[in-house]
Amino acid sequence: MRQGRTIRGGWLAVAFCCVLLGVSAARAQVSSYGDKQAGENTGDQLPQVLQKVQVSQHLNQALPLDSTFVDDTGKTVRLGDYFGKHPAVLSLVYYNCPMLCSEELDGLTSALEMVRLVPGKDFDVVVISIDPSETPVEAAKKKQFYLKRYGHPETAAGWHFLTGQKPAIDAVTDALGFGYVRVPGPDGKLTQFAHASSIELVTTDGKLAQYYLGVEYSPKDILLGLIEASGNKIGSPVANILTYCYHYDPQTNKHSLIVVRVVQFGGMVTMASLGGFIFLMFRRDIKLTREQDLTKRENG
Repeated sequence: MRQGRTIRGGWLAVAFCCVLLGVSAARAQVSSYGDKQAGENTGDQLPQVLQKVQVSQHLNQALPLDSTFVDDTGKTVRLGDYFGKHPAVLSLVYYNCPMLCSEELDGLTSALEMVRLVPGKDFDVVVISIDPSETPVEAAKKKQFYLKRYGHPETAAGWHFLTGQKPAIDAVTDALGFGYVRVPGPDGKLTQFAHASSIELVTTDGKLAQYYLGVEYSPKDILLGLIEASGNKIGSPVANILTYCYHYDPQTNKHSLIVVRVVQFGGMVTMASLGGFIFLMFRRDIKLTREQDLTKRENG
């Protein structure tokens, strides 16, 4: 997989994530935008809770295929059951996540709608919950929701929403380099997770072929990535710019945006770019008008 294409895909995903947080905050957050505050950082240091929340790209790493999970029907399965014939798109979330996970799955589903490959026939979608307390019932509800959103119920056999115990979950997250930590929810109990947002493409023999970061994914990149993963080809690292979005502040009892500075910077760059474009177009129109007036006078 070409380095240039994958890096551009990472930048686009991150850019969308920043715009999403700035523009659609009300939809992506539990409480209103006014309740969100910037996390306090010292210099360039991340809050302590997020020191381990990141994605380390372990390309060509084999997944723990002997790890056992429970699928959305309540059946005990091996992770290796989903490999051997097709590549797969892998996503680590938790089904009761009030914020980022839905954005990730929304972005994945929207991208797959424009990919000319069929789940269950050409590839599989494997979603694993990082919360060992979640149940197959919750997994089934999530599958039903996204299968309906995808619009092709006949592909149900290609979508797999799994739950499992901590040893199996940690075996997968360690292989992926996927960092996550428990954080307190609004009630002060450790019921939520600070985690990264990414999806991974996995080869037919269960090795990590490509990472895509953020919550918006390029259909073209996913298509080409799946084609290459079907031939057991390993891609290139993507730009690892932003892999986390929220943290919980137990002192204020609020979830805070820790990417607020990135959002503000992105907004300034966007406004400057638009302003520059409008200015150039305005100058060009003035120049054309003057040239047309001059031509009329000369002809007159």
